[in-house]
Amino acid sequence: MEGESSIGSRRVVQAAFLANSLIAVLKFTVAALTGSTALLAEGFHSLADTANQLFLLIGLRLSTRPPDLKHPFGYGKEGYFWAFVVSISILVVGATFSIYEGVQKALHPTPLAYEGWAYLVLLLSGAFEFYTWRAALKELGPSIRKQGVLGAIRESKAPAIFIVFLEDTSAMMGLFIAFWGILLSNLLDSPLFDGVASVIIGALLAAVALLVSYETRSLLIGEGISREDLQKIRRAIASVPEVQEVMEILTMHLAPDDVLVNLNINFADGLTTDQVEEAIDKVERAVQQALPSVKRIFVEAESLKKAAPARGPSPTPPGE
Repeated sequence: MEGESSIGSRRVVQAAFLANSLIAVLKFTVAALTGSTALLAEGFHSLADTANQLFLLIGLRLSTRPPDLKHPFGYGKEGYFWAFVVSISILVVGATFSIYEGVQKALHPTPLAYEGWAYLVLLLSGAFEFYTWRAALKELGPSIRKQGVLGAIRESKAPAIFIVFLEDTSAMMGLFIAFWGILLSNLLDSPLFDGVASVIIGALLAAVALLVSYETRSLLIGEGISREDLQKIRRAIASVPEVQEVMEILTMHLAPDDVLVNLNINFADGLTTDQVEEAIDKVERAVQQALPSVKRIFVEAESLKKAAPARGPSPTPPGE
């Protein structure tokens, strides 16, 4: 069954895909009509966003495949891989083409035409982008209120949501830049401002691409849970009477709703093997109750290690 973050991610990405598909068509059509490079840059921006949402949907789909012999921990990291592909798409399709077209317009300025259509498309695009931006903000809202925008992005384990949030935020900023580029070109009768706006939009997209690549790379390599969730696990383990000391906690997100936990615990001295096994069961239940996203737990019991020499001089190490 999909977790809440996976369902929320899919809903946000689908809304963004539909909105950006329509916006891209509108921008390219009116850019051809008006000759605006800034609007053309925004067209590439929306085209990159549309492709990105398709990549994210592919990742969300593939990540739900069940574990098999080759991938015993499942395919949850597919979502992280395709999110990393998104960063490359933003950089190549969005940033590179926007900067190139802006430089060409600055070197070979051509006057704009039918500017009213450009303003209309910018207004409609802004309305669509704001709608999908609010959907992503709703998912990230609790984290943003606690940690701020950058903190929420760093701590988020659902890249599809923060990517849509970043894309739509940069899209609204890009629309604002394009508006001023077109307006200044008209008021000052200089198409140069239209080209400059395109370059600025490209630089904005490059910055977003670098941020997305940094965050998704961290998840792809193997990122642990947040400090807050780590404290939940510590408190859950401490609630088990047989636990004397938590030696080590290792965690890794295999997917937004799939966490792997490896524990090294020193249980109270004098426990029998059966009692240690019962204590381990208690620890697993406590951890999963405190953090439902934990799907796999491996416990190494220190008390059994200490008890090993008392079992005799046999060279064969005792099994747990």
